Amino acid sequence: MEMKKIDIHVHTRLFKEIERFGGGTYASPEELREMYKKLGISKGVILPGINPDAAFQVQSNEEAYYLTQKYPDLFYWFCNINPRFGNNTPECDLSYFIEHYKKLGAKGVGEITVNMYFDDPYVENLFYHCQKCDMPVIFHIGPKIGGCYGLVDDLGLPRLEKELAKFPKLKFIGHSQPFWAEISSDLKEEERNGYPKGKVKPGRVVELMRKYPNLYGDLSAFSGYNAVTRDPEFGYAFIEEFQDRLFFGTDICDPRNDMRLSFWLDEALEKGKISKTAYEKVCYRNALKLLEGVGIS
Repeated sequence: MEMKKIDIHVHTRLFKEIERFGGGTYASPEELREMYKKLGISKGVILPGINPDAAFQVQSNEEAYYLTQKYPDLFYWFCNINPRFGNNTPECDLSYFIEHYKKLGAKGVGEITVNMYFDDPYVENLFYHCQKCDMPVIFHIGPKIGGCYGLVDDLGLPRLEKELAKFPKLKFIGHSQPFWAEISSDLKEEERNGYPKGKVKPGRVVELMRKYPNLYGDLSAFSGYNAVTRDPEFGYAFIEEFQDRLFFGTDICDPRNDMRLSFWLDEALEKGKISKTAYEKVCYRNALKLLEGVGIS
């Protein structure tokens, strides 16, 4: 039987409660199961929304863990650690929390959405303990403090580069509009939190991935999809070059979401635009290596 895709980035809730201002709630596990069938996905990684920053329904690590126990065929999970946990100092032993959840099967930490600077001492302390515990992180970059969520960096991602160099053994998995918009060097400040169009002039994401082997890419959401499809020939080459460090994902936040990356990758393979090896690595082999330690033969 052919292996299906693994979704590195998904959100779900045990109870569907308050709607967002614009309507909609997270998909239930059963709604995700049906969506996964249509998208050719076998399992997803729950990223618990523990942080209150721009949130509508905060979720505990315990709920995410419970969902993996209730639906073991459907989910893996990451734990999520707020940098202010414990005694609310940048010296707190966050390994205490990370190791606890790691023993419960958590495969990483994220999605980090706390709205603090990327190089804030509290955030650096979190990175230090993630590296110490050998837990990869998925991060969301936000464009500013306030009015959004995510770790804040500037145009050109200088703070991300600082952390990549400071924690070389930590796997940083990048995500969000201000991350993927940096795939092109002609990015303007006002475009950072959107979905720039047009030909790609290889930018900071490409440069940083070439320079730092600990930087990976989470292709979920429209931000990841847009990065590799706005200039298809560039996108195919990007996938080939970084086939060992890219992950398929969806970031389904509502059962009404339109997920096109899965079909685009399938079509790219069918038309010979990307190799079967690259396709398999991005769709599931890299995830298996990260989540289960299964090597790529």
